[in-house]
Amino acid sequence: MTSDMHLGGGVILRPLSIGDATALADAYRDNRDHLAPWDPTRTEAFFTRAGQESEIERVLHEQETGTGVPLVLVEGSRIVGRVNLSGVVRGPFLSANLGYWIDARFAGRGLMTAAVGATADLARDELGLHRIQAGTLVHNRSSQSVLERCGFTRFGLAPQYLRIAGRWQDHMLFQRILTP
Repeated sequence: MTSDMHLGGGVILRPLSIGDATALADAYRDNRDHLAPWDPTRTEAFFTRAGQESEIERVLHEQETGTGVPLVLVEGSRIVGRVNLSGVVRGPFLSANLGYWIDARFAGRGLMTAAVGATADLARDELGLHRIQAGTLVHNRSSQSVLERCGFTRFGLAPQYLRIAGRWQDHMLFQRILTP
């Protein structure tokens, strides 16, 4: 991402940095209950500064190798969400996976729709990708609405796709074709 993107309401989408570890740990702790139904089961270490430093180092390494793009939504010095492209594949596929979450206090304001749209533009314009895909839990209508508003279409159902909230759960799969 070549520059920060203003999403509205004082919220900015920008690249994640190692200096974000404390703010990200705070955001995850503040949203622990909100995110628990949609996330893998987390260890206690995940919610600490050290745990987030380790996670940030991992995703920054993916960025260095060209297989990921980690982004954060920030309001002032507070992190209020994440957007992540992972599993970037080059060659004839030119595709990536999209993941995201937003602070419960910022949900329903259109910020994640703006962030996902900006990330799709980045995937097309800066990474040269042809498509991005995302999976949502079957009952996660809010996330599905974000994807639909951003031009994603449903293309399948993946049984027992990811281990979320401690059990293997089905996911609806969406994709957005970025280039003709």
